[in-house]
Amino acid sequence: MKNLLKSLILLAVLLVEFPSYANQAPDDFAKSGISIGVVVEDLNKSLDFYLNVIGMVKTGEFSVDADKAKELGLSNGNRFDVQVLKLENSENAPEWKLMSFGKKATHPKQNYVPDDTGIQYITIFVKSMKPILERIEKHDVKMLGKTPSMLDETRQFVLLQDPDGNFIELIGPK
Repeated sequence: MKNLLKSLILLAVLLVEFPSYANQAPDDFAKSGISIGVVVEDLNKSLDFYLNVIGMVKTGEFSVDADKAKELGLSNGNRFDVQVLKLENSENAPEWKLMSFGKKATHPKQNYVPDDTGIQYITIFVKSMKPILERIEKHDVKMLGKTPSMLDETRQFVLLQDPDGNFIELIGPK
């Protein structure tokens, strides 16, 4: 009991002297969202999927010339254009940046999440699954697994793959 009390006192002192940063990010970031760049085979096909099936909005675009791309370490001298998409057109909404270099994919198309390493899926939380399911059906996009499926009494789950095989989880009320 005496050792337990000593350990608790030591723990309390450590917590006061060295506050935990595990739950508090440093104040280094200008935006709270992360922008993700996705290289796709067919830019038009991917734009159609993300704009017309998922329901994202195009909020911008920019180009990186060959010299700048090489200087920044982004490519070995390939120029490229980036289409910026978001779930909503607001300053702090995360960006989904699509670009294509006109090349066929060199990694195998995944059938399941653990088939490859790296970013394998994104999760999008929706207000209602109904309009999403209508767009999925209208554009004849295949749902994976036995989806839509209920996660609990109120939330439905749908799993799709974009034209390049990236998994998209959709979660929201029916």
